[in-house]
Amino acid sequence: MKRAYKALLRALLGLALLGAVLALADPARVAAQLGRAQPGWLLAGLAAAIASNVVSALRWRALAHWLGAPVGARDACRWYFQAMGLNVLLPGAVVGGDLYRAMVLRRAGRDTAASSWSVVLDRASGLWMLCAIGGLGAAACADRLAPWLRLPAGAFLALMLAGTALWLALPWGLPVLLRRGRPPGGWLAPLRAAAARPDFGRQLAWQAAASAAVQLLSAAALAGGGLALGVAMPVGAWAWAIAPVFLMAALPVSVGGWGTREAAAVAALAPFGVAAPAAVGVGVVYGIYGLVQGALGALAFGLPRKG
Repeated sequence: MKRAYKALLRALLGLALLGAVLALADPARVAAQLGRAQPGWLLAGLAAAIASNVVSALRWRALAHWLGAPVGARDACRWYFQAMGLNVLLPGAVVGGDLYRAMVLRRAGRDTAASSWSVVLDRASGLWMLCAIGGLGAAACADRLAPWLRLPAGAFLALMLAGTALWLALPWGLPVLLRRGRPPGGWLAPLRAAAARPDFGRQLAWQAAASAAVQLLSAAALAGGGLALGVAMPVGAWAWAIAPVFLMAALPVSVGGWGTREAAAVAALAPFGVAAPAAVGVGVVYGIYGLVQGALGALAFGLPRKG
């Protein structure tokens, strides 16, 4: 009962935040903005969003196989979109879907530790590259973003580039960090074993490339939704916007990111002169993309395992 109460509280909190954002932006203007959406750009954005998650599923499959939990491409895609279906239906953002992916791998007879680590590292890989691309996008838009932080554009640019470079370098130090501290064994054992493998660098490079493709496709999806509503911005601006918008949507305080995503869109797009109704509309469109893919995931629950 306590867990159900917390889930309900998260759902109500997300809905309250969405309602507050809509009220501030004027619901009538948001509805009018959505009503003028161009179907071609909407479909282009949806196609990019679906492609992004197909690549995500294949990235997870490669990581699971590398960790000793092999899974077929078809099952990886099916389970990934099923997890998305849970994410848009259950309170807790991406947590429910991630638990589901780990669970189905274990039920398929894969090693428990490898199954769990495949999901944890897959999520970390995505967040790592999301922040990196967001940092590069922020650097590209230093002249627009620096004044909001009351910093000189040059200092802001240097800070973003240096921070992003250090952030991208972090995973390469993982083997050294894992060799320190606690003795071998325990819950970190699978990760230590993986980091000690001679192909660690190659696998990390693959994860970086796949995660970059995922985030660039996600940025294209967000931009497609924006262009459908008449919101045109530089490429760097969309690259920057995905970081706050997607990070806020992933917070476990709402259902499917509703409310937190739209609030982040208003804040992230404001420096580029995007009015609140249009920014909320961009967040809503991206949320609808998630609902469509969640519906595909829900349908996938009925597909056979093989055939």
